This record gives sequence, structure tokens and C-alpha cells, in this order.
Amino acid sequence: MVTTPDKPTQPVALTITWERLPDTVPLDDEPVDNTGQPLIAGALHEALELTGYIQPQMLIASNFGICATLNGKLVIKAPDWVYVPAVTPLSTGMSDRRSYTPNLDGDIPSVVMEFLSETEGGEYSVKPTYPPGKWFFYEQILQVPTYAIFDPALGNLEIYHLQNRKYELATPTAENRCWIAAMGLFLGVWQGTKAEREGYWLRWWDEAGTLLPWAVEQVEQARQQAEQERQRVEQERQRAERMASYLRSQGIDPDSL
Repeated sequence: MVTTPDKPTQPVALTITWERLPDTVPLDDEPVDNTGQPLIAGALHEALELTGYIQPQMLIASNFGICATLNGKLVIKAPDWVYVPAVTPLSTGMSDRRSYTPNLDGDIPSVVMEFLSETEGGEYSVKPTYPPGKWFFYEQILQVPTYAIFDPALGNLEIYHLQNRKYELATPTAENRCWIAAMGLFLGVWQGTKAEREGYWLRWWDEAGTLLPWAVEQVEQARQQAEQERQRVEQERQRAERMASYLRSQGIDPDSL
């Protein structure tokens, strides 16, 4: 079921600036709502990595702080999955990013995803006052082109594209997938088992409709190909034995040929 967020009753004055997160500001270290969310986010990353999609200039992360300063107050949201096409290189001696500030550290995120859970996370909140709701933050402050909301329990996926600074619900294909132009891929729902989790997953498909595989699927494909080759070799061996047997029955030594 699609949820339509309530709109603010009156415009709110916004002054948005992009300032680096001070080292003294603590980040939220609370665990995610359930064990399934990291698995879903990791599976999205895994498929992209195995197909060689991820490039050094990209930022793809989960539960990672995205920062902006709204009317002089720092705002940090940590989407369950985020894709940034190009970021500035890390400073010498740094191996990891502590947070990400658009325009200062690189591009505005092109895609953000939120996974619904039993805990109310405000994925549809358009609350404009501090601290702003997630929907308001992504739509009005960051102006992220694509916002996806996924319900892992029910398998419902809603994808919104930014049109004239407002999110509009995308219409899925006949296969119930949505085209993510910024990534050149389709995003859709797949049901099955991976690792210890059985249920609904988010998966990528390329423009031709080919599913981007996980590692376990690549291993199974390789196993099947190896088995097919083994069967082919065995069939060739049996054919050769039958031919040799026939030649002997005709008084011909096959080793002399």
C-alpha cells in the first residue's frame, strides 16, 4: 500500500549550507532495527561489486551519515542504502569516511533507500522543523533524484523520482521493476533465500533484463557448467567406446587406425 506523506500547511524558510561534520560531534552507534536490513543492503552492494559496476569515485554505503546544515543546525540522516556517483578523494592518510556532506565532499546522492521496520523511522515524514523528517530531508534539502522505500516484511517497493522538487511515485514495468536512470539499472523485488534469511530482497537487473547475480549464484552457475562439461566428456568417451567395439566386431583393430 502506498503511503502519501502529509504536506506542510505553510512554507518554511530554509537556509541550507554545507559544512563538514566536526570531529567532536558523536555519530549514532545504535544498532539497526533488525538483522535483515544489513543483509539486504549488503546484497545490493555485492551484486554491483561482482559485476564490476562499482568504480573508485563512487560512494555506496549503508546506515551512513549524510549531513547538511539547516538554518544553522546540523542535520544527519543515515539512509539504509545510498549511492553517490562521484566523491572527492579522501585526504592523505585517511582510509575511511566518517560522514558525507554533499557539495563539500562530492555529488548530491542520486539514490537513497529506506527499509521499513517495526520501529517508526519517519520514512514518510515531511516535518520541516528541526529535526526534519526523512522525506523532507531527501526531497527538499538534499533534493535526491530517487528515493526508494522498501517493506521487507511484505515485499512492497515504492520508488519516487524528483519532479519539479516534488517526489512522484514511479510506475513499475510489467515485471514489477523500476528503472533507476542514475545507475542504468532496474530495481525490483525478489523472493527467496540468501545466507540465513528467507524472504523478500531487493535485486538489480540490467537494461536487457538480466539479473545481476550474487556470489553464491555465480558459484552454482559455475558448478552447473562444470557438470555439463563433465557430462559432455563422458558422452564423448562412451561414443568412442561404442565405435571401438563396433570396429572390433568387424575385425578391425581401432588402435591401428
